Amino acid sequence: MKSQSLDADGQPLLSQPDAAVSVLDVGKMYRIYDQPQDRLKQMLFARFGKNYGREFWALRGVSFEVSRGQRVGIIGRNGSGKSTLLQIIAGTLASTEGTVRVSGRVAALLELGSGFNPEFTGRQNVFVNGTILGLPRQEVERRFDQIAAFADIGDFMDQPVKFYSSGMFVRLGFAVATSVDADVLLVDEALAVGDVFFTQKCYRRLAEVIAKGVAIVLVTHDMSAVSQFCDTTLVLERGQPVFWGNPVDGIRRYFALQRGHTTHVVRNVTDYRTDESVRKTIADENFAWPREDAFLSLKEIIVEGTGVARCTAIAICDGAGNPCNFFQIGERACFYYEFLAEAEIDVPIGGVTVLSDKNIIIHGKNSLQYGLKAPGRIPKGTLLRFRQSIVLDISPGQYTFLVGLATIDAASYANAQDMSYPDLSERIRRVVSVGRAGTFVVGFKQTGQALPHHGLCNLSGECAMTLIDAGN
Repeated sequence: MKSQSLDADGQPLLSQPDAAVSVLDVGKMYRIYDQPQDRLKQMLFARFGKNYGREFWALRGVSFEVSRGQRVGIIGRNGSGKSTLLQIIAGTLASTEGTVRVSGRVAALLELGSGFNPEFTGRQNVFVNGTILGLPRQEVERRFDQIAAFADIGDFMDQPVKFYSSGMFVRLGFAVATSVDADVLLVDEALAVGDVFFTQKCYRRLAEVIAKGVAIVLVTHDMSAVSQFCDTTLVLERGQPVFWGNPVDGIRRYFALQRGHTTHVVRNVTDYRTDESVRKTIADENFAWPREDAFLSLKEIIVEGTGVARCTAIAICDGAGNPCNFFQIGERACFYYEFLAEAEIDVPIGGVTVLSDKNIIIHGKNSLQYGLKAPGRIPKGTLLRFRQSIVLDISPGQYTFLVGLATIDAASYANAQDMSYPDLSERIRRVVSVGRAGTFVVGFKQTGQALPHHGLCNLSGECAMTLIDAGN
C-alpha cells in the first residue's frame, strides 16, 4: 500500500493521478424543515435568495484516495456519514460540494436490496444488474451459472425477489457484484447479514478479487473484519474525517471517540467519599487504578442485583494500564471494576465473563477461583475495587464482557478448595451482575506468528512427532 501524507488538518494529500478512487473535499448537506410548508417555500423562493429551514451537513471536507488493490475500511459511530459517503462514491447520491473521481467499472453492494426490482425474479435481476454494470447480455449469460452457484438460493432464483429473505438478497447481490470484473468494489454492511459459512465464502471471494487488483471500500461496524481484512482505515466522526491510516490505530481512535463522547464515571465522588459511613477500599495504596478517562459509560449497562451493592466504575485497559479496546492475539487485557457496598456483606467475590459475538461464554473466572485473599466481612460504605487481567489467547473477533459481584460465608471461602462445585455453588450469593459492561476487539498479530491456533481458544497442551521405518 502506498502511504499518504497528511495536511495540517489531518487530511490525506491527494497525489496519485492513477488512483482507483479519488475523493476531494466532498460534502453533503441536507436542509431540515420545521414545517412541511417550508419545503415548498424553499423550492419556490430559493432562486430569490430566500432560504427556509436549516442546514445539516452529513459530510464535510472529506478527502482521500484508494489505489488499485487497496482495501479501505470506513468506520465510525451511527450517523457519522459512512453510508452517505459510499453512496456518493457509487454515484447513487450527488454530493453538495467537492468532487469524486472513480477509474474503471464500479460494483456496489449498498443497502439491502439496492438495485433490485422487487417484482423481477432473481434471474431477471441478475441480467438487469449485469447490464447496468456494463456487461453485455451474452457475457452475463456466460457467467450466470457461476453467479447462481455462488448465491446458492436454489429454486428461488426464479421467484420474485420481494419474497426473498435478507440473507437471499445479500447472497445474490454479492454474487453479482463480485462477478463483473469491477475495478472498484463498494460494500456497505452487507457481510453482516447471513450465516457464518456465507460470510467465510464472501471473504474467500474478496481475496480472489483483491488478487486481481480490485480496490475495495468497506463500510462496517465489525471491527474484527476491519483489522483482518483492511490495510487502511478512514474514521469518520459527525461527518468529518478524523483519522486515515493503519487499521489498528484507526480502531483504537474509533473506540477513543466513543469514550470521549459517552464516558462519565457514574459515581460522584462527593456522594460517598465525604460520607462518614464510607470506609477505605480493601486494596492497599499500591493498588493500581486507571485514570478517570479510562472508565466506560454506565448508561447502557444491564444491572441485576439484590440492592446491597452497586457498580460504580468499569474500565478495560492494556497491560500498561492505558485505555484500550483493541488487542492482538495473545495480548493482555486488564479489567477494572468497582462496587460500593450499601449494606454489610460477607466475603466479596468479583469476576469477569467474556462472551463471543454469538453470545457464547468463552471465559469466566472470579477472585475465588484465583484464590485471592479477602476479608471475612465487608462493612457498609466500603469501596470494592478489582483488577483482573486476562491473556487474550483467543481467535480474532469482537467480544463483550460482563462483571459481577457475589458473596460467600468466610468458612466456605477458606475451605473452597476442598468442596465440590455443586456444594460451593449453593453457598455463593450473587449480589450484582452487570451485563453489556463493555466490548473489545481481538485482531491478528501485526508481526510474528500470524496464526497461533485454530478455533476459538488456544488451549494449553503438547504435540510430539516421531518417525517409524515402515520397512519399504
